[in-house]
Amino acid sequence: MDINTPDHTSPLKLAVIIGSNRDGRFGPTVARWFLSRAAAREDFDVEVVDLAHADLPTALSFNPSPDVRTELGKVTPKLAGADAFVVITPEYNHSFPAALKNLVDWHFAEWQAKPVGFVSYGGISGGLRAVEQLRQVFAELHAVTVRDTVSFHNAGAHFDDEGNHRDPAGPDAAAKTMLDQLAWWAEALRSAKSVSPYAG
Repeated sequence: MDINTPDHTSPLKLAVIIGSNRDGRFGPTVARWFLSRAAAREDFDVEVVDLAHADLPTALSFNPSPDVRTELGKVTPKLAGADAFVVITPEYNHSFPAALKNLVDWHFAEWQAKPVGFVSYGGISGGLRAVEQLRQVFAELHAVTVRDTVSFHNAGAHFDDEGNHRDPAGPDAAAKTMLDQLAWWAEALRSAKSVSPYAG
């Protein structure tokens, strides 16, 4: 097979972004739950982008310093190599975290013509207001957001001290639906780009 021809029998590369870097964040608990579901699938090869491990400045630059290039090196290759994304986000003040917006804004081509799914958590709204705003942001970047999400309302009450969901049937089904949609879009877009580059 020509090395320039994508192997459509290979797993799709899925980047899972943990969108909060706040001290005491609940994100890792939600992430561990979701990653265990994603890892059980044969159609995805999963890689994690944890924003607590990247220190990107809020002052964007077209000519970043060596220190900033080092920080970008922790995340940019993972985004560029991904066929699809899942963003795990809390809701802060009716929106999503600044660290997540910063990651988005440091990149452009890495998001184009790729699908994005969401796992959100929070209080009574379950992070859904953050997701609705993220849909607008990703549309501007020529990404495709899948309809179905996984949402944890009053998230802390639904997980035990070991990070296990107390009643996993509902969120398990929601995760499967979202990942099925994500896989369909990722494969469709990967196939389309192998025929003709995206003209965004």
